[in-house]
Amino acid sequence: MNLLNKFSAALLLSAGALCHQAMADNTVFTVMDDPSTAKKTFEGNAAAGYLAQTGNTKSSSLTAQTNMTWYQPNTAYSLWGNAANTSSNDERSSETYQVGGRTRYNMTDHDYLFGQASWLSDRFNGYDSRDVLAAGYGRQILNGPVHSLRVEFGPGVRYDDFHDGGYETQGLGYGAMSYQWQMTDTTKFIQGASVLSSFNDNTTVNSETGLQVAINAHFALKLTYNVTWNNNPPESAPDHTDTKTQVLLSYAM
Repeated sequence: MNLLNKFSAALLLSAGALCHQAMADNTVFTVMDDPSTAKKTFEGNAAAGYLAQTGNTKSSSLTAQTNMTWYQPNTAYSLWGNAANTSSNDERSSETYQVGGRTRYNMTDHDYLFGQASWLSDRFNGYDSRDVLAAGYGRQILNGPVHSLRVEFGPGVRYDDFHDGGYETQGLGYGAMSYQWQMTDTTKFIQGASVLSSFNDNTTVNSETGLQVAINAHFALKLTYNVTWNNNPPESAPDHTDTKTQVLLSYAM
């Protein structure tokens, strides 16, 4: 094991000891970051979508996202980010920004350690900011070229800065699964889900369902449907369930 791999393993174990948690509640990180099956030392993509309407109604919607992963023989490092905002009649109705990072270290062909962290700003859903971090254990159940499936879990902590005032820090349990099915040479199905459950009865369930169709070697169309359910949402955004449907043009780096 080289020095970098030893450092990565130590970083993951240290984060677990500090009881850090994972990922923003409205995004499921579905990149399959198994270094044992990586064909390149780097993979990444960027996607964007835009809609504008004028006339009797004036509205616009912009979405952009990117993720990048660097591979070594036993270790993967990932960065991701996304931004989305919508306005109607010159008034902002939705605005979300997120950045995050992740590292994974393969202990065996199927067992790995992970650590990930993210920052979210989603004031229209009640959060000026949300910081979440996590570390834990994962199991790569399937890693073939057609089907890929992993599950992971670990302890965590989350810091919420509410839009209507106040803040809260809470310990969490985290669990997630990520599945990809290469249906044809050009079509891929994606399904991810995660559960964040705090010790004070605050549970959030996230789901992302997607279909990606390659146009050529670099461009693809991506359709995603995201669902976030919170059993105890902020008072400024009382609905328990939020959904988001996106059609994006994706570019593979």
